Amino acid sequence: MSTPRLLQHYREKAIPALKEKLGYTNPNAVPRLEKIVVTSCMGKAPDRKLAVEDAANEITKITGQKPSITFSRKAVANFKLRADEPLGARVTLRGARMWEFLDRFINITAPNIRDFRGIPYKSFDGRGNYAMGVPDQSIFPEIEIDQIKRTIGFDLIFVTSAPTDHEGRELLAALGMPFREAHKKENETETNVA
Repeated sequence: MSTPRLLQHYREKAIPALKEKLGYTNPNAVPRLEKIVVTSCMGKAPDRKLAVEDAANEITKITGQKPSITFSRKAVANFKLRADEPLGARVTLRGARMWEFLDRFINITAPNIRDFRGIPYKSFDGRGNYAMGVPDQSIFPEIEIDQIKRTIGFDLIFVTSAPTDHEGRELLAALGMPFREAHKKENETETNVA
């Protein structure tokens, strides 16, 4: 099996660039992407069980991996929720499948977002991990728009080995993540030079 294109880019270009920018001497200490978690919660859907099945099918199409179903821990009468009722679906991507998903997300999926001006720059958790929400599945090229039964939103969590948000941001930017503020700063620099 051939090496994913983005993994090759990380090894050949991103690691040397991050070593220089962040001051690492050991290439094994450079932050890396560990996993991508794709989740969807259908807690508000009136037909929760069918909605969870639809979400699981959509996640399978998008990631190429069968998700696990998440269940409620306890009953909540106000939400008409019973204990051990299916609530959503989640999949964890690692290895080659993770790199291929990220490559498709950066180059194909993210630009399909309506009024796309880059993805939010500040959605880090304090430990170098990045999370973002996707309002509906129609932006993914694997989904056939005429086959959509219901609008399903997703959360994408990019888990890195970076100890700080700054290093996590630098890692994702080096991989090609189209951050919103980064584009503004580049445009301002180009304007000032001209």
